[in-house]
Amino acid sequence: MVQNRNRGLLNPLINIMQSYLIKSIKSSIFFLAFLASFSLAKAQSKPSDHVILISIDGFRPDFYLEEKWPAPNLQTMAREGARSLGVTGVFPSVTYPSHTTVITGFPPAKHGIYYNAPFEPEGQTGKWYWETELIQVPTLWHAVREAGMTSASFLWPVSVNAPIDYNIPEYWSLGNGGRIEPMRDMETPKGLLAEMELQVLGKMNEKTFNGDYLNREDRTGEMAGYVLETYKPNLTTIHLIAADHFQHSEGREGPMVYKSIAAIDRAIGKIMEAAERAGIADKTTFIITGDHGFVNTHTSISPNIWLVEAGLMEDAKDRGDWKAAFHTSGASAFLHLKDKNDQESAKQVEQILAELPASIKKLFRVVDREELDRIGADPNAVLALAPIQGISFSSSTSGTILKPAKGGTHGYFPDFDEIETGFIAWGAGIRENVEIQEMGLVDVAPVVKYLLNLSIDLPESNLYPGIKK
Repeated sequence: MVQNRNRGLLNPLINIMQSYLIKSIKSSIFFLAFLASFSLAKAQSKPSDHVILISIDGFRPDFYLEEKWPAPNLQTMAREGARSLGVTGVFPSVTYPSHTTVITGFPPAKHGIYYNAPFEPEGQTGKWYWETELIQVPTLWHAVREAGMTSASFLWPVSVNAPIDYNIPEYWSLGNGGRIEPMRDMETPKGLLAEMELQVLGKMNEKTFNGDYLNREDRTGEMAGYVLETYKPNLTTIHLIAADHFQHSEGREGPMVYKSIAAIDRAIGKIMEAAERAGIADKTTFIITGDHGFVNTHTSISPNIWLVEAGLMEDAKDRGDWKAAFHTSGASAFLHLKDKNDQESAKQVEQILAELPASIKKLFRVVDREELDRIGADPNAVLALAPIQGISFSSSTSGTILKPAKGGTHGYFPDFDEIETGFIAWGAGIRENVEIQEMGLVDVAPVVKYLLNLSIDLPESNLYPGIKK
């Protein structure tokens, strides 16, 4: 009887405890679900749904800062968005290392693309750094794919085999320099170029896609516009080359340079219109940057002739029985040793440079290994030569040391205004009318990371907090 009475007294208490436990469990489940949904929403929220990253090869800040240039689209974006007065590049200030810094956020010493063409110990074959697998750090393309978003790319350096959904990489034949069929071979997905030929381009051939003609920029703009409107990728990377091509041949102020800027601006206009037609303009950000500026040249130096005369290499395509060789990259030359521990040959080269006539020595300075480390240049080079403005380097191993040069070049140590490139950010997530006094190419990738809320480890950047909305 006592047990039954106690059980009767306990039953209401047990019921209350069970009810409390059930409510607590339900509350915990609800709270965890809320946290999960909040975290997911936070992860999915981003300032921009679509980033269009355009690199203008040979892009100079004066193209958008000075009204004499025929670039209304660039100048409007610069005026309304964020613009830089100058962007410090990498060393050497040439196309492939620079573009890889833009797409990774790291300098060449870290990302592994040291020049346009790799130094080949048995002689240069003509190949360039084409394949993305040569990049030693993750790219923005990798981060976009890992985030479950899509990407597109048109003629971006070092993009062969990249994790890009719609990709026409920069690539050409070593045999005849042709580009159309090599690009078709390396495209992603297969048939993309044929699809664009059918829908917007017409049949492509080497004449209609030649760097000597401004029509190439129109075609590139049409390709990017078609894919943007049709597939709406989250990240689109585009490389426009005409300004570089004609500054090489004519210098900074040649008549074709003005025409090339007009063609580039027209191509950008096509892409802007495509974003409008796709209905994504208000959720799209345009980032316009470059790889280097340009310097007019008058004299070329051939430093390998000194090494041939000293018996450190031979006047031969494969360098013969060589011990030391300069790998030239526009207005820079990097010393490589066949045996990296050959201190005797390294000292011999240093002595050759020290004993040059004063009239030659004043044309360049020696960049030692410590300074190369500070700027993030090729870790395999013993030293480098950095010329004064107006001087470039040649890979020639015979003839006269000094030769006349014309047109313009780049590759210089990035420590003066003319070799700086430009930067514009305009659209979703970007503050209006912001002027940036100085920045570096390493600061571009963090802006894209912020805009698309990407998960990728990058060097710290103090730039984007100042330009974001």
